[in-house]
Amino acid sequence: MIYSARICGILSCLLCNCLWAAANPSDKTADLLGIYQQAVINDATLSASRHAVAAQREAVPQARAGLLPTLSAGGNIESVRLERDAPTLTRTRSQSVFQANLNQPIFRLDRWFALEAAQASTNQAELEHSAKEQELILKAAQAYFDVLRTRDLLAASKAEESALKRQQKQAQSRLENGAASITDVLDAQAAFDNAQANRKLAERKVDDAFEALSRLTRQDYSTIEGIEHQLPIETPQPNDANAWVTNAVRQNLSLQASSFAVAAAEHVQRQRKAGFAPTLDAVVSYRRGDNDSFGYSNPTDFNRSDYQGNVAQRSVGIELNIPLYSGGSTRSQVRETTERLSQSEDEREDLRREVVQNVRNLHRAVNSDVEQVIARRQTILSTQASVKASQVGRELGTRNTADVLNAQRQLYNAVREYNNARYDYIIDTLKLKQTAGTLSPADLSSLAMYMTKSYNADRDFLPPDARKPF
Repeated sequence: MIYSARICGILSCLLCNCLWAAANPSDKTADLLGIYQQAVINDATLSASRHAVAAQREAVPQARAGLLPTLSAGGNIESVRLERDAPTLTRTRSQSVFQANLNQPIFRLDRWFALEAAQASTNQAELEHSAKEQELILKAAQAYFDVLRTRDLLAASKAEESALKRQQKQAQSRLENGAASITDVLDAQAAFDNAQANRKLAERKVDDAFEALSRLTRQDYSTIEGIEHQLPIETPQPNDANAWVTNAVRQNLSLQASSFAVAAAEHVQRQRKAGFAPTLDAVVSYRRGDNDSFGYSNPTDFNRSDYQGNVAQRSVGIELNIPLYSGGSTRSQVRETTERLSQSEDEREDLRREVVQNVRNLHRAVNSDVEQVIARRQTILSTQASVKASQVGRELGTRNTADVLNAQRQLYNAVREYNNARYDYIIDTLKLKQTAGTLSPADLSSLAMYMTKSYNADRDFLPPDARKPF
């Protein structure tokens, strides 16, 4: 299919850049395109789909064979023993026959429709495979950015744990100086313990994310490139849900495959109905053997000497078969295929509605993600100011330790929500393109422009304008 050819063309360019890196991916920082290339090579689901398509393609020549001539040849050799009582006579002789048959279908409606159904099913399988290729783009991106997301969340958890540890020490020092109560110390200790538990949970999630990446690529990775905060956060283009819906209904690969499923069901129904139609075949046969085998001599006549000769028989004819009654099997098959056709039409309609719903939902999600990234980024700056004000207020006696701890928790919660919104925007944008049928490796190449090997999660989990002591 055209989409598969387009992907293969892009992959051939990526392959040259990724083969060397693929040999030892754990020895260097892995990149998004390299991960995707490894997924294309090693993903078991996509490999199974390739085999399924190759197997389905064989249905076309198999169906076409029913319209082409068939030629068969054979022969037999047998020993015949004849006995007669009066007068007593026993004789044994061998006889052989060679035969060849040629059959050419002339009128076989059912086989024509079977060929059409096989071609439609093959087109369906190829489109479904293209959909899986497109799905793998999204799977690779999700696995990759899940690693980055969990690493940023771990970095935020570590920073929060460190900040709350300082608060715990400050509360203990203030208690010793008589400037704080034991309640402040206990509150700070509880907040630190909770942050420590969250940090351990975040570490496990990082390991889980790397494990998912390894499953997809059959490679182990220790570090991957990060994405810069300068990645443009833009609304979908065009920012019109109806335009996206129109494109999705026309280009969604799964929806196109369902249309071929309906076409295949229609041809199968016609094939079953053709079971009522007569069939016409041209038949040519040739036989050669002992004349005794053809019945030209009397096998009980042992006095004739001509029965041992060879005879050749040729015949050319046309066979007409008119089905009259098959026990109701043909009518039952017609009823079955009619229901199968209705089923495939209903499934296509349900899929169309699902595609429309998903496109509208994802269009809203991307627009919401854009707003969330902007808002969460501003929230970080605001909560940083709140933490600083709370610390000053505690020194002046207008705030207590609980206020400072609460401000610290709000700050790191804002950081987590900002990073989640950032990665949600990337994934939702790719999902929108996949549902619309336009997702391609070029979209990963566009993201790769904003990837950097120097990304340090412990530093870069914060946007550049928020990287200041607090």
